[in-house]
Amino acid sequence: MTDYLTPPVSDLFYHLLPLPRDPDPSQSIPVYALSFLPSPPSSPRSPTVLGWLPAVTDTANDDVDAGLNDFVENHLSCTKRFSKHSGRVSTNVWTNSAIQIQQGWMHIHDYRNVPALGRIGDPDDIIASVLVEDSKILSDTYQAMPSYRICTVDGPTQLTEGLATKLRSVLEDVASRESA
Repeated sequence: MTDYLTPPVSDLFYHLLPLPRDPDPSQSIPVYALSFLPSPPSSPRSPTVLGWLPAVTDTANDDVDAGLNDFVENHLSCTKRFSKHSGRVSTNVWTNSAIQIQQGWMHIHDYRNVPALGRIGDPDDIIASVLVEDSKILSDTYQAMPSYRICTVDGPTQLTEGLATKLRSVLEDVASRESA
């Protein structure tokens, strides 16, 4: 199996794996499992996998490649449970934003389609919202955005360095427990 690094997003990896089909687990299809970890997951349905992209398409035309519209999100992914951890990540980016806002709700978005200053980003790109009081982030108010998508027409998720580091740490813990 071959693993690929996403060219523009240096912290995402594609791992070529066989994914068992639900009705008949003895049959499988080749997929690229999208992950923040450089090593392949212990199983294709591991919670360390963000989702899957078919390695081949089921069309009559063999020249058609799989695209972002073919991406299937892994609903068991740790990124869904990551919200409890990312609310405690304080990075310069979000601290500076809180200082600018001073009071009110601040949206934490990924970096694939950054909104203009003072504007609200696309709901697909908003990871969560937190309350800011006296220019300080109140971590207890962290609310994950249910409309956030790992992969959109603008490409796969792109996190700030602080969020990506914390998520990678959470995923490495999960991967080590899976292999134990």
